[in-house]
Amino acid sequence: MTAMRIRHHAAGVLLALFLAGAASAVAAQDAPVIGESAQPSEPPPPIYEPRLLRLAEILGALHFLRELCDAGDGAAWKQDMEALIAAEAPGPQRKAKLVGRFNHGFETYHSVYRSCTPAAKESIALYLKESAEIAADIRTRYGQ
Repeated sequence: MTAMRIRHHAAGVLLALFLAGAASAVAAQDAPVIGESAQPSEPPPPIYEPRLLRLAEILGALHFLRELCDAGDGAAWKQDMEALIAAEAPGPQRKAKLVGRFNHGFETYHSVYRSCTPAAKESIALYLKESAEIAADIRTRYGQ
């Protein structure tokens, strides 16, 4: 599957995530707990959160690896992550988790790879495939 098709799948999942996020935001109700401030708490994460966190980690890895291997689209994966966060509109705690997973994916390879190796290229291929599968799964199961 080409990077363009992967990005197309990612755009579809971003739309689905936006719709799901909007629906969960409407359904969420914040009730203050006795003895706590009246600041609203974050709604529970969506059911697809584990898959979304994995996708964030993959986007971080691809951001590093695609730049390392001179694919010319490394920055686009960071932009996809920014679009995913904008579509989800997470609260501060959930946003920190998503960004943390993106950074973990990036740092996992940044700490080891200094040049594009056959193993790095294989990782790219596997991550492109997995990210497409996750995007399609989330869009199919949870899209509105």
